[in-house]
Amino acid sequence: MRKLLFIIYQPYKWLFFFPFLIINTLFFSFLGILISFYSQKAGSFAGVLWSRVNMFLTPVFMKVSGKENIKKNTSYIIVLNHQSYYDIFIIYGWLGIDIKWIMKQELRKVPGLGICCEKVGHIFIDRSNTQVAIESMNKVKDKLVNGTSVVIFPEGTRSKTRELSPFKRGAFRMAFDLGLPILPITLKGGKDTLPYSLSNIFPGKAQMHIHEPIDINKYSIEKIETMMEDVRNIISAPLK
Repeated sequence: MRKLLFIIYQPYKWLFFFPFLIINTLFFSFLGILISFYSQKAGSFAGVLWSRVNMFLTPVFMKVSGKENIKKNTSYIIVLNHQSYYDIFIIYGWLGIDIKWIMKQELRKVPGLGICCEKVGHIFIDRSNTQVAIESMNKVKDKLVNGTSVVIFPEGTRSKTRELSPFKRGAFRMAFDLGLPILPITLKGGKDTLPYSLSNIFPGKAQMHIHEPIDINKYSIEKIETMMEDVRNIISAPLK
């Protein structure tokens, strides 16, 4: 049945969804740039609309739980599993708080989208230049106030399976450096909607579970590996 539905979906995907995705990405990027001259937070609202429009048109049906774990005007280091490009739509569209993304320097070159991301305050990292990367990360400190949080995928890249890849230290070291709590989030369903190949996109359901924040004061910098393992277990539990 799924194969039959996949075949039926192809004309809609190639003739309508992908062309409209390109058009609305340029439109919402331009909108975000315009609004960002008034406020970076307001400019991010264009990203929320962009995400929700494309999730609706795919379509992907969302279920969110745990929003009560987010405290108003509290900034977080948000860590989550990374299964699909649709994870960006899910977080941007449904998390409901002002966020900044840590993005690869190469994404700055994407027409429209790259400029918009820069204007609304997302952070670009040049991973080929350690000194520049450190300077970019230092800029994060000034942005994470009054409820503005940063989103980091601790796996570093999308997982090719449904299993969590090993976590990298960056997000957890940042939490200690900035004195901010960690907000673990588990995403499910993104890999069913958009597997590793963009051509295999397909409608479906997705879930976002927001866990209770992790107080870093319960750990020491010497116990960072223990904290990483605890957070990884929290995120992986719903996946099992």
